[in-house]
Amino acid sequence: MKKFIKVISIIIVICFVFVIFITSDGEMVTPEGEGVVSIDVGDFEAFPLPDYALNMINSDYKSYFVEVEPGIKVHVLDVGQGLPVFLMHGNPTSGFLYRKVVDNLPLDRVRVIMPTSIGLGFSTKVPASQHTLDNHIRWINEVLKKLQISEAVYAGQDWGGPIGMGALALSPDVLKGAVILNTGFNAPSLNTDISPAHALVKTPVVGEFILEVVFSMFERLGGVQGDPSSWTEDVIEIYGRPVYESGNAKAPLALMRMVTDGPEHPSTPALKMIESYVKQLDIPAEIVWGMKDPILAKTLPMMKNNFPEAPVTETSAGHFLQEEVPTEIAEALVRVVNKVTNK
Repeated sequence: MKKFIKVISIIIVICFVFVIFITSDGEMVTPEGEGVVSIDVGDFEAFPLPDYALNMINSDYKSYFVEVEPGIKVHVLDVGQGLPVFLMHGNPTSGFLYRKVVDNLPLDRVRVIMPTSIGLGFSTKVPASQHTLDNHIRWINEVLKKLQISEAVYAGQDWGGPIGMGALALSPDVLKGAVILNTGFNAPSLNTDISPAHALVKTPVVGEFILEVVFSMFERLGGVQGDPSSWTEDVIEIYGRPVYESGNAKAPLALMRMVTDGPEHPSTPALKMIESYVKQLDIPAEIVWGMKDPILAKTLPMMKNNFPEAPVTETSAGHFLQEEVPTEIAEALVRVVNKVTNK
């Protein structure tokens, strides 16, 4: 009996230590660059990309950090010249999500700016408790300010929608046109989860166990695509490897928990601000939507209500439609750019 109690006690201690470990807040991990990237508004810390990232883009891209707060650096990909086109990705991807879109843009007419949200890609990793919608909005707004962006056409998908639009709402004169991808700008009026997965992982310990112990989110996301084969091994590597190798992989789960599940959710006040800003916009806009997105396809009517005059392109893509229908997105961006520049 004593031996049995001893074994049970050891198991309980191990479980307790395990729970403490997986639910820890995580450390801030600040990346280090090398050299300088000079652009028209000043010099920024260069970040030489590893080979697996370099293989995804061409040599025309600039890769650098914008330090938005002490130790908190946003990684930026920047290519082309002309009217700024500001592109925001979602969870758990990075600015590399738009690389195929960029291949179809007139880079002699537009300068494409692709920040990566804090916690993902090559940007600084922060403790899980710092992942709030207000923080992410402020950080990306600071990127716009430090790059002295005075006008831009914008596109955003998933969390890149409210984070990017929220950043623009803090500098309301910058936005001149928009292409809206699978995302949401409206604050919730009812208690509801956006998907079963979001409902499951918001439970403490359960979420950490599923996403940090059982499996990698990055390897499972082919299931939210219209064509699962679009989620290739090199795609998994470009999004997942920088997060796991950083030593702080808290962001994917923290960003899932940032998704609202009702009016009392901590993200709701920021979404109310964004919704108010969106409702008063009078800009050229288009909507490109992935109709096979199991998470957000159903919210297209709400987005149409936000932009009632916007042409809508419905595609057979899934959640990360930039990987599946980049040409359609680029064509919509060019149409909006042409309206903004009166061409």
